[in-house]
Amino acid sequence: MSDLSKTVLLSIISEKCYDKYFFEYDFFDGDCFKAIVSKGLGFGIIAGSLLVKVPQILKILNNKSVEGINLFSVLLDLFAITFHMSYSFVRGFPFSSWGDGTFLALQTATIAALILFYGGSALKSSLFVLVYSGVCYVLMSGMTPVDYLWSAQALNIPILVTGKLSQAFTNYKNGSTGQLSAATCFMLFAGSLARIFTSVQETGDFMMILTYSVSSFANGVIVAQLLYYWNKPSKKKATQKQTKHATKSKKAKKAD
Repeated sequence: MSDLSKTVLLSIISEKCYDKYFFEYDFFDGDCFKAIVSKGLGFGIIAGSLLVKVPQILKILNNKSVEGINLFSVLLDLFAITFHMSYSFVRGFPFSSWGDGTFLALQTATIAALILFYGGSALKSSLFVLVYSGVCYVLMSGMTPVDYLWSAQALNIPILVTGKLSQAFTNYKNGSTGQLSAATCFMLFAGSLARIFTSVQETGDFMMILTYSVSSFANGVIVAQLLYYWNKPSKKKATQKQTKHATKSKKAKKAD
């Protein structure tokens, strides 16, 4: 086997598993099988993360509306993703175990900027992008001690719960999920579930495993609401419809 092929394979499997498969021809080693499945899932999640929030972004751009999207929830989600990405990068974990965070952060930051933009302030939107870029640099350049990043990663748990439940409350109050993209929410839920397994296999980091477990629960709440409110009009639209119907009835009575 050429050196290039070996180098590529060793980026996916360990040297021990490489020897098992290509020298000992032991294709039934349980640990190596789980490691390969974990790597495959990890890279699959990263590939999916390239587009996971694109449906949400497109929905906002097409409708030129951010109705029903809670800015506070989006920002908390962004902070959680950014802390996780920075912690994993500085700790030197395999890219396959956290790389999706990079693309999710970019897309979540885009959604936050769009919320500010369609909220009527292009200046706030631009300032947000600049400030967020600076925060990412400070967290990932080595300027922030690892202990601080560990604490930030631990904060992800209450941040995730608060952020998702804030969005869930907005959905409940509106009686609909507004401009939330079903495709995005389902992919986030599936991705967080798969990440529990990859974190166990590739990092063994208890805090990461716990974070993804909580994230799966929180994303599951939003998915449950999407299913519950599917095709139901929002309370605002229902009220407008009732008002319109009542107005027509009054006009009809007057005409009689």
